[in-house]
Amino acid sequence: MKHFLRMFVQVCLYFYCKCLWRCLKFVVRKLTGQCELQRICYNTKPGAARTMKIEASLKGSKSKRLQTSVSVHPDAIEKTIDDIMELKRINPDINPQLGVSLQACLLQIVGYRNLIAEVEKLRREPYDSDNPQHEEMLLKLWKCLKPNSPLKARISKQWCEIGFQGDDPKTDFRGMGLLGLYNLVYFAEWDTEIAQQVLSDSLQPKYREVTKKELSQFSKAEWEKKKFDKAIGYSFAIVGINITDLAYNLLVSGALKTHFYNVAPEAPTLTHFQQTFCYLMHEFHKFWIEEDPLDIMEFNRVREKFHKRILKQLQNPEMALCPHFAASESLINM
Repeated sequence: MKHFLRMFVQVCLYFYCKCLWRCLKFVVRKLTGQCELQRICYNTKPGAARTMKIEASLKGSKSKRLQTSVSVHPDAIEKTIDDIMELKRINPDINPQLGVSLQACLLQIVGYRNLIAEVEKLRREPYDSDNPQHEEMLLKLWKCLKPNSPLKARISKQWCEIGFQGDDPKTDFRGMGLLGLYNLVYFAEWDTEIAQQVLSDSLQPKYREVTKKELSQFSKAEWEKKKFDKAIGYSFAIVGINITDLAYNLLVSGALKTHFYNVAPEAPTLTHFQQTFCYLMHEFHKFWIEEDPLDIMEFNRVREKFHKRILKQLQNPEMALCPHFAASESLINM
């Protein structure tokens, strides 16, 4: 009975707040002479803050036409803007900038939805060793990461040198499909120097410098043990596929909207997603060294902690993870 009453109160409160909010919007429109979309565009600077408010306003509208405007085809955006202006009784000649601002927001909103679909398609496509394009990409990954070490055979233990688990990498792509391969190849091809450095560090991990504060907190026994500790590496390719999974979940959950709406002036693309993956690989590499795990069994703990840190950063509406894709520069002297 108590559970039913609690649910009843929550439902009543929801509808009360919804009605109150709509009444408040009506009053504000009468006082300002502007609808909510106008107020957002005129009072919020371009970027994630504006686009996310526009998206919430359209989705929360009582008009079905406005609700569906966030899922139209990109080619229909201009027509959709005209419909919105007509529905809201806004004269485009008097408010020309509003149409431009709304179009930029809708391009980002619709583009984000389309990017999810594109990424999902790649994730669902399994690696096929009989597909020449798939094989070509896999061999390109090897050549970019190990240019001075020719691959002796397609099925070879050499694949372990770049972090695959066995002699045939195709089995490692099961979780993320072609998306994992696409991301690894992009990282190796477009940020080659850093990809090779991260690979080298993962095989021959560096020691993390101990700060004076940490040193003062060690007991004599702990310090004696610490002196002989060996830094723990990781499997480069497997971690890359794992970070692909992390980036995918950030995208699908909507957490990456903050980043993409700030860095993509129009529709975010697969390239934006791949650049974000590169940034996450850079940052995870540094984070792994900072965490100084005891063994590889701590990977899930470190990954989860890293995930939470990225999520916290993305809560800032002005956050852009890699605005100029220059994050790799900070690794060169590491």
